[in-house]
Amino acid sequence: MRRFMILAGLSFLFLALPALTQERAATLDGFSPEGARAEQQLEEKFRAIPSPENMRTAMKQLSAHPHHVGSPYDKQNADWILAQYQKWGWDAHIETFNVLFPTPKERLVELVAPTHFVAKLQEPAVPQDPTSNQQSEQLPTYNAYSIDGDVTGPLVYANYGIPADYDELERHGISVKGAIVITRYGGSWRGIKPKVAAEHGAIGCLIYSDPHDDGYSEGSVFPEGAYRPQDGVQRGSVADMPLYPGDPLTPGIGATADAKRLPIKGAPTITKIPVLPISYGDAQPLLAAMGGPVAPPAWRGALPITYRLGAGPARVHLKVAANWDIKPVYDVIAKIPGSTEPDEWIIRGNHHDGWVNGADDPISGQVDELEEARALAELVKSGWKPKRTIIYCAWDGEEPGLLGSTEWVETHADELRQHAVVYLNSDTNSRGYLGAEGSHAFEPFVNDVARSITDPEKNITVWKRLQDRRIEMARTPKEKENIEKEQNWTIAALGSGSDYTAFLDFIGISNIALAYGGEAGGGVYHSVYDDFYWYTHFGDPTFEYGKAEAQTMGTAILRLADADLLPYDFSALSATVSRYESELETLAHATADEVRQTNQGLDDGVYTNASDPTETYVPPKREPAPQDLDFAPMKHAVDALAKAATHYSQVHAHAMESGSGLASASLDGVNQKLYMTERALTSDKGLPGRPWFKHQLYAPGFYTGYGVKTIPAVREAIEQKQWQLAQEQIGVVAGVLEKAAAAIDDAASALQAAVH
Repeated sequence: MRRFMILAGLSFLFLALPALTQERAATLDGFSPEGARAEQQLEEKFRAIPSPENMRTAMKQLSAHPHHVGSPYDKQNADWILAQYQKWGWDAHIETFNVLFPTPKERLVELVAPTHFVAKLQEPAVPQDPTSNQQSEQLPTYNAYSIDGDVTGPLVYANYGIPADYDELERHGISVKGAIVITRYGGSWRGIKPKVAAEHGAIGCLIYSDPHDDGYSEGSVFPEGAYRPQDGVQRGSVADMPLYPGDPLTPGIGATADAKRLPIKGAPTITKIPVLPISYGDAQPLLAAMGGPVAPPAWRGALPITYRLGAGPARVHLKVAANWDIKPVYDVIAKIPGSTEPDEWIIRGNHHDGWVNGADDPISGQVDELEEARALAELVKSGWKPKRTIIYCAWDGEEPGLLGSTEWVETHADELRQHAVVYLNSDTNSRGYLGAEGSHAFEPFVNDVARSITDPEKNITVWKRLQDRRIEMARTPKEKENIEKEQNWTIAALGSGSDYTAFLDFIGISNIALAYGGEAGGGVYHSVYDDFYWYTHFGDPTFEYGKAEAQTMGTAILRLADADLLPYDFSALSATVSRYESELETLAHATADEVRQTNQGLDDGVYTNASDPTETYVPPKREPAPQDLDFAPMKHAVDALAKAATHYSQVHAHAMESGSGLASASLDGVNQKLYMTERALTSDKGLPGRPWFKHQLYAPGFYTGYGVKTIPAVREAIEQKQWQLAQEQIGVVAGVLEKAAAAIDDAASALQAAVH
């Protein structure tokens, strides 16, 4: 669902690292010396198996036709994936859920004043691209979960359509009440745009791809280049997923055949106003017809027009109607049972559904996962048996709203709370640098895996290649020096936008998300041009980075499945939480100062420009005087977490030094206590106003959608200037951190007892 997050790549990649010491290279966290040697031999054998040619063949098969939810080829792909797992010897089955999936019945966008223009709302076939002409199978361009509507109103340009953009419109005296808002893609997840527009009184919303962000300004357009052509359109869901992902009618429970469902009109994640996506070819006549003030410089795109704010004289007629059907989604679930700890589950997933042919999103990641699965099956045939159970999942329905993964997690919630150790996710994959997000207790583990993988182009470790890139991009000598000194990458926190969401946010299962990217270019995201032709010309033509992804994920899976002691490192978690707490204090002070300064001398008047009576200025709304927040409870909890992390690190170091004692110790209870520490970071009540999201460190922002908000209950309360709520949530988060500290101390004591 979110491929610009990958292409913005280096913003969520890592800090750079120095060379690995010989001492550390001789060990693997969680393994005895003998176990580490055997594991390294197993990993070398594994990494030789994945085949780029197999990935190419599988992508051609899986992306041959459109395979959106409810389509014949979606089911055919699920059956084909299932057959591969069964052929390789996995215990595999398909699990089906029944979800609300609207498809377009009527779509109309027309300019009715001051001139007349009807948008094409159609992506043309490209002669060079053999699958772009499958019009009878393709979903039309639309936004899933837009409410039906037939509206006409003046057009207002709202830039990216985020809350700050409406503040800017207000400063220009422009209201969107009763208007149709046009916004460009970017700045936030697409579902936020109609949400914020409706909150400000708009009656409809259009979202277009501006060539400044996603077109010829970035490079040559398809088919000559990788970027979005004039008539390319980004489909996508606009469900209000920051409330909850998955089936809109069954929040918190699996969408099984007999599930109790909400009425469609009562589903809170369906938009309040109609919305459609359009190309920049269709957007240009609409924007060119607008009047009003010239848009601020930062709002101007790359179209050859003067960008204006409106409202009017352009008036637009927008009509949207859908078929509101219940459709099946098909999750493929495959398992290799564990030999000694079968009740501890290592889970791996990538979705298989696409908006159209979906070669990049998601088949580039799905074929990598399949090669991992084949390679693991080869190891099983050679006599290897994992200690822990390995579960591989090919999710359906990710594109409309994480449907397949969310419904599976909600259905199996009790089992997952008991047995799931970690979930590893991927989505798309292409040429470039390794990027990682996830639970920070696995930060050193991810670094160690990255040190083990060779970059296919540079013949150095992917860890070292990224370090070199960071050094190259350093803006100052001091920044370069700091990069060279860093000992571990700082992995990014997870927001939402892919299938890890339910595992992390609803259950509290540790997560790792890994993918390569940043060099392929972009511009066909969620369009008919995201297909085999595009990917084999621009994405990863040799599939060498597909092989690297399979090697990376497979190496992580092997270590997690076979480690005597799970490789948690709470020092990394503690340092991260301490940084988050400091950020919150800085944010609180800055926000309070901003409110105080804004309120000084503020009255409630509306000012008119004497030289131009048509221009008015509306002062910002007066905010209540902020109270000073007391962060002492959270600071004390952060200190407790740091002490617990130090305690565990000391015990862990002794356990690793004990060597053979680690292998002979009974660690079942210790490992369970370790993976339960992530559950301790959740609250049963969830976040304020959105109880489905239970994790207290990570969540998608209420107004960002994909982008993460760390310690979200406190951070968003401060951002919204809800001072009393912020103070309440400081106490809630402090309690959760203290609970996590106690869980870590408990794990440390159990480990100490086990290795003595």
